[in-house]
Amino acid sequence: MVSAHTSNIAKGIKILLIEDNDISRQLMTDFLIDFGYDVLSLEKATSFASVMEHFKPNIVLLDLKLPDIDGFALLQQLRQKPEWQEIPTIVVSAFAFHTDRQRALDLGARRYLVKPVKLMELIEALQAETEFLTI
Repeated sequence: MVSAHTSNIAKGIKILLIEDNDISRQLMTDFLIDFGYDVLSLEKATSFASVMEHFKPNIVLLDLKLPDIDGFALLQQLRQKPEWQEIPTIVVSAFAFHTDRQRALDLGARRYLVKPVKLMELIEALQAETEFLTI
């Protein structure tokens, strides 16, 4: 259940959202900002490494079907750099097959949400992943 203190919990938490669909990206970005999260959204992953270094997100929301890179490859990149390994990654994807879910989880995703994602389910997942962060 989403807490009435969500905006206080969200304060200071940086989310990197990588989503190529303009409508989905804008909807999730606006919704998360309304909840108090600091959101940087990308439609492509070409500047991913640079954004990770400079923005320093506390959590990554990742679509798997991106125009410039396979989301699974991006999950592998997140796990290869020691400073990124502990950053929780939540996959938000239209891939609903068990094999896709399992592959993403095996590559280090903490959660896997199937589109169309229920926005309150997304908030609950974010709260669970960021509950113990010290900002």
